[in-house]
Amino acid sequence: MLNAHRLSVAPMMAWTDRHCRVFHRAMTRRAMLYTEMVTAPAVVHGDKDRLIGFSDLEHPVALQLGGSDPSELAAAVRAAVPFGYDEINLNVGCPSDRVQSGCFGAVLMERPALVADCVAAMLAISPVPVTVKCRIGVDDQNPEDVLPDFIERVSAAGVTHFIIHARKAWLKGLSPKENREVPPLDYGLVLRMKAAFPHLTICINGGITSLQQAQSLLDQGLDGVMLGRAAYHDPGHVLLGADALWGDAPGPDAFDVIAAMRPYIAAHLAQGGRLHQITRHMLGLFQTRPGARGWRRVLSDARPGSGLEVLDAALAELQAVRSAA
Repeated sequence: MLNAHRLSVAPMMAWTDRHCRVFHRAMTRRAMLYTEMVTAPAVVHGDKDRLIGFSDLEHPVALQLGGSDPSELAAAVRAAVPFGYDEINLNVGCPSDRVQSGCFGAVLMERPALVADCVAAMLAISPVPVTVKCRIGVDDQNPEDVLPDFIERVSAAGVTHFIIHARKAWLKGLSPKENREVPPLDYGLVLRMKAAFPHLTICINGGITSLQQAQSLLDQGLDGVMLGRAAYHDPGHVLLGADALWGDAPGPDAFDVIAAMRPYIAAHLAQGGRLHQITRHMLGLFQTRPGARGWRRVLSDARPGSGLEVLDAALAELQAVRSAA
């Protein structure tokens, strides 16, 4: 897990579930993987195995929690401890209406004292690092003033690791999707935060679409880079070969990844699971490569009850295109 934060895959709702994380792990041994955000009340009161259970194959893996009640977040951390996560992360960046109405996510950028209370309560329970993923500000806040004050206050409570989405969140007027694309990126501000807080681990998120871009940001002094949608839509481009960021030798190719996934898929099917629950995350593996369209079509058209023969048929589509080339 040494320096796993050097590259990580962002928590993404409806995408980075346990099957997605196993698939991503087949491409990179090193990167930190994050769960979808789970609210603290859900963890405390819900089906814990379903909500936060994961496979040992996924390590290093972090649990992202949403919430703003220190005692409830502490209870959620206590419930999560037996599962053995490598990190617990507090969401201070999600701009959806749901999190605003619940007073968590990006709206907490306006309440740094409350965030400090939350992380202090979490750190009192957690045997592993507690980290914070935040924005550079919200709405009419001036990020140049708000972000350093936020980091100062929250780090004083014991957090030493911040993942900063280098965009504002507009809680009024933009949808969650627009908030991932419309507010301009300010990488320079995040770099200045690293210079201002050299003792802290400062990682950057937002708009990063290649390993070359990730390496450039690391070379400029940041401690880590978090990939979001690019890691989901085009994982072969940004995760295969990612371990080179740690100086490792070339890793698996896309076909090695498929072979590695077969026993996991077979075990899932044997337990009554559905093929699509896993293969929906694999659709982008060959993005922009010959045969990608056939690969996606065969996997997407699989009928309920389908098995590994669908994976074989999708591979046959790829091999037919390669043979014809």
